[in-house]
Amino acid sequence: MLNLPILRWGCPYTSLEQDTVVHFITGETLARVSRANTGLIGRDMREAGRARQVLTEIPIPELIAMMKAAADRYLNDTLPMGDGEQSPEDFARQQSASTGLPEHMCRANMKKNHFVLSSMDKILEALTRGLDLKILSRGFGVEHRGLMVSYQTQAPVLGLVLPSNSPGVHTLWLTVIPMQVGLVLKPGPQEPWTPYRMAAAFFEAGVPREAISIYPGLGDVGAEVVRHTNRSMIFGGTATVEHYKGDRRVQVHGPGFSKILLGDDVVDQWEKYLDMMVDSVFANSGRGCINCSGIWASRHTREIATALAERLGPVAPTPPEDPESSLAAFTVPGTAGAIWTQIESRLAEPGAEDMTARFGPRLVEKEHCGYVRPTVIHCDSPEPELANTEYMFPFVSVVRCPQEKMLQKIGSTLVCSAVTHDKEWQRKLIDAPQIDRLNIGAIPTIKLDWLQPHEGNIVEFLFRPRAFQAALEAVAV
Repeated sequence: MLNLPILRWGCPYTSLEQDTVVHFITGETLARVSRANTGLIGRDMREAGRARQVLTEIPIPELIAMMKAAADRYLNDTLPMGDGEQSPEDFARQQSASTGLPEHMCRANMKKNHFVLSSMDKILEALTRGLDLKILSRGFGVEHRGLMVSYQTQAPVLGLVLPSNSPGVHTLWLTVIPMQVGLVLKPGPQEPWTPYRMAAAFFEAGVPREAISIYPGLGDVGAEVVRHTNRSMIFGGTATVEHYKGDRRVQVHGPGFSKILLGDDVVDQWEKYLDMMVDSVFANSGRGCINCSGIWASRHTREIATALAERLGPVAPTPPEDPESSLAAFTVPGTAGAIWTQIESRLAEPGAEDMTARFGPRLVEKEHCGYVRPTVIHCDSPEPELANTEYMFPFVSVVRCPQEKMLQKIGSTLVCSAVTHDKEWQRKLIDAPQIDRLNIGAIPTIKLDWLQPHEGNIVEFLFRPRAFQAALEAVAV
């Protein structure tokens, strides 16, 4: 068992109050984690400016080199972890044991994080659109067109209130340190592993310890991190999205409601796209906001739903160490049952039908956890509530809707994969403000281009372009 301390600007601090992280099958205690309190965070945030100061003393190219070194340490090395150490194999096993994600998926997410860190120079070039990175350090400079520009940092640190459900979300904040902005991390209760391991890899690669704090705790700790950081990123459900709506200081990552739209010109050949649909729904056990939760078409929807159910319906839980395991457990007792109860109540609405029911019960309850097996719903129209609902397991609604009404009905959509050759409809899709990330063609919703923003551009979130003029004799450019 490991003891994980609070990390106060790189300095470990053991709290009298501690939470336990347990194995979702055996109930064994994997770690005791010191719990932060709001007063501690308030005191520490008075020193937040120091985090940016120590980072601006290191040129960005050197920080990028540190990220590349940290990538290999994170993926391959045995690193300090609280009062012990952790090998890569330990990491995947412990992360799986507390989050319910199969071990091979944990290892795959490690490779994603490694790729982002090791490609940091290319990713920053893409996110800044080729801006000279010295401009972020100095606050001003001359861009490639010969114009003087200024980018003003909006916060010395980025606060992060992280989830437990999908370790892949950590790719969103890995670019922060090389932009010379510090990190204040509030880990998910079941997933402290990535923040601590990543911090250890950063420190081993030479990143100043004063640049990173980690504050484990409950909801009040997350709220305090958001309150004390002028820029923060938070993950949560629809209620969280609504709570922070309109707060420019907070970038909220909530349900994605990602969708596949089949155009009238291709829907008669829907079988060609079945593999793409299955992958979009099923990859990473359906836990990501980029997993498809809705497939919309004007016809053949019952046939599509039947075919998806035949592929996904028989899938059942297997042990997390099984290399073929494809379902993640809900590790908080009662969660799986509550989700299935909600789905059953919504199935009582007219126009919604569970196409996977014939493959056996969807809810599988265990002693310390629960599973919900893949579920495919057919909706006769966009009206049933299940037509636009998302859950953290392989769940998809196949919705019958005329093409001309889809953009009015789909609502907020993080990723939309629109399969169509119709140029006029493609133009409407491009102009649709409710679609964040648009794929034209048979591209799975889960396929990311790391050189494009996943959801919002973090450079634009952390830095504000502003008007700036200076007499040449006053500054050296």
